[in-house]
Formats: sequence, C-alpha cells, structure tokens
Amino acid sequence: MKKIMQWVFGAALICCTMAFMTGCKKTNAQEKNFAQVVKSEELIRTSQSWDGVELPDYLQGRPELVAVKYEFPAGQKLGWHHHPVMNYGILVQGELTIIGLDGKEKVVHEGEAVVEMVNTIHHGENRGTKPVILYMFYLSQKDLPLAVQHPEISLD
Repeated sequence: MKKIMQWVFGAALICCTMAFMTGCKKTNAQEKNFAQVVKSEELIRTSQSWDGVELPDYLQGRPELVAVKYEFPAGQKLGWHHHPVMNYGILVQGELTIIGLDGKEKVVHEGEAVVEMVNTIHHGENRGTKPVILYMFYLSQKDLPLAVQHPEISLD
C-alpha cells in the first residue's frame, strides 16, 4: 500500500509540474500583450516649485514620507498657508488654481503634476464645476506640520 501511495503521489507531482510548466510558459503573443499593457510616463522631474523657485536642501535626520488625498468641492477656496516641507502631487480630477501672495497663479489641470511652494504663502481655489481630487506627497519629518495656516490674511 505504501508503494502504491508513493507511486500515485509521484505521478501526481509529475502531472502538476508539467501542467504548471506548460501553463506558465508565455507565448510571444502573450509577452507582446503584457508589454502593451504596462506603461510608464514621467510626469515631472524638477528642482523648482511651480513658481520657478529652487527647492530647499533636504532636511537633516530621519525622513517621514506622507501621502494625502484631497477632495475640493467646486467653488471651494483654501485659506492662505505655507508648507515647511517639500511636496508634490498629481491632480486626478478637475482643475485647481494655486495663487501666491504676490498674485502669481498656476492652473493645474487633470492629469498634471505640480510641485508646491516651500515656505511661501499661497492658497488654492477650485474655480471649476466638478470636485478636484488631488494626491499630494510630502517629504517631511516626524512632528513637522504639512502646512501652516495664516488666518490673519483674508482671501478677499
């Protein structure tokens, strides 16, 4: 009985191995199809924020990377604020207008990447008709705020 079980197990192992090997082998058509599905597009590479100012050197010490999804309803305005850390993002829906304290504006369109100002006061507005969805990525450190609000400055 033990020999029969060993033979059955061995035969099953051989069958499974052959099925796996033939099932996993990709044909040229499958490899070509895979290559057509995976795409890579660099959206931005820069050492400057959207207003053309050089980004600061990296902070000293252990980094903390933070990713945040923001949703801005149509017509929404953010208050004046500044970021003490470098950050960049991808706008996946809508259109966002960023305004510097000096009046300089940048309109970020759906699918575009943006590098935010660092230590420069600005605010954002959704002047469009649909919600803005924005993914932001911050290069921070533990206990540092991502943004510092400036309620003393009026939007109007």
